[in-house]
Amino acid sequence: MGTIHLFRKSQRSFVGKLSQEFKLVAADRRSWKILLFGAINLLCTGFLLMWCSSTNSIALTAYTYLTIFDLFSLVTCLISYWVMVRKPSPVYSFGFERLEVLAVFASTVLAQLGALFILKESVERFLEQPEIHTGRLLVGTFVALTFNLFTMLSVRNKPFAYVSEAATTSWLQEHVADLSRSLCGIIPGLSSIFLPRMNPFVLIDLAGAFALCITYMLIEINNYFAVDTASAIAIALMTVGTMYPMSVYSGKVLLQTTPPHVIGQLDKLIREVSTLDGVLEVRNEHFWTLGFGSLAGSVHVRIRRDANEQMVLAHVTNRLYTLVSTLTVQIFKDDWMRPALISGPVAANMLNLPDHHIIPMPPLKGDELNPLTSTPAKPSTAPPEFSFNTPGKNMTPVILLNTQTRPYGLGINHGSTPYSNMFSQGFGAPGMGAAQGFRTGFTNIPSKYGTNSRGQPRP
Repeated sequence: MGTIHLFRKSQRSFVGKLSQEFKLVAADRRSWKILLFGAINLLCTGFLLMWCSSTNSIALTAYTYLTIFDLFSLVTCLISYWVMVRKPSPVYSFGFERLEVLAVFASTVLAQLGALFILKESVERFLEQPEIHTGRLLVGTFVALTFNLFTMLSVRNKPFAYVSEAATTSWLQEHVADLSRSLCGIIPGLSSIFLPRMNPFVLIDLAGAFALCITYMLIEINNYFAVDTASAIAIALMTVGTMYPMSVYSGKVLLQTTPPHVIGQLDKLIREVSTLDGVLEVRNEHFWTLGFGSLAGSVHVRIRRDANEQMVLAHVTNRLYTLVSTLTVQIFKDDWMRPALISGPVAANMLNLPDHHIIPMPPLKGDELNPLTSTPAKPSTAPPEFSFNTPGKNMTPVILLNTQTRPYGLGINHGSTPYSNMFSQGFGAPGMGAAQGFRTGFTNIPSKYGTNSRGQPRP
């Protein structure tokens, strides 16, 4: 027998889990290309930050932040590959698609946060503008532009490609689209490049490089150092304007909202499902965005009692699966309840009631009775709905004694009748023969029809 370890750690450490998942991603050859671009990005970013410090240019710093954003996009691409090879688990039954949505949201928010820092530094520089050295300004601009374009066009980033097409257009894209329409009217061959809208990441790289080139020219010609601060503000505003629509779109996906462009299609499919044979009602439908390009939903379908559940389930799934990739359908039949009728003999213990049966009544409040009429007084406030203050409600308990006599000569059995026979005879009206089930508290009852209480003939 081996050694028994009583306090052995059953779970791996965080570093061990991270290395295991990294090996899972590294098994795909496409990930090596991303890792190579990530290493080049770190090297390029290090050189650019040193050149920003030597040139004292805040505009080049704002443009370098775009290179850091490229590093975030490469990490997002690695997460996308990991989601593809990772299978759903019992804890994460829908898979890990929302992780790449979270990566896109975090990347765009961090880019906007960097732009806010640039705006803060720019406001401080307007108060005291330092001198800008242009020795490495233009070199750093072309190095950053080349690497950014090469990364965006060489690596297929599925999450960012989907978000850039699905999100609303930024103000920079709209202005460039207006200029492109005028330009394409003169040169129709450029419509395939500029229309309907350009890639937002390529557009902001080109716009930032153009702003830095203007900055270099104005500083070299007129020593106008304030243009560097103005260019930094322009690059920061373009960054916020480009990343904000993507943050909003990915944030709505994280909030499990339904995309507006599929609401009409979902309503049409729900109407088609409600008209299927055997379907009575479709309710509790809920559809949300699970990941980029994938919808999840659940729906309850009420069917007829004689309908085939498997057949209805197959038809409903076939209709909704064209739009909803992850679907949960709950089928339940129309099992409405009928009133239960008692047939056969009734248990004897249900009919054996005591001779003195007291009917309980609710207690009365002293302020609810009128001393003159012994009826409940009118309440100060309106009674609640479906509540009636009737005199019978305020009566005291009634004691029915079982020792009273019955009148003779009316064609009914005289003598005392136990309560157990009362249910078998039924409730009848006075003078209706054997169905009579009432007792009276009067003792001086004439024994013959036509005589008074003293036995004398009635005139």
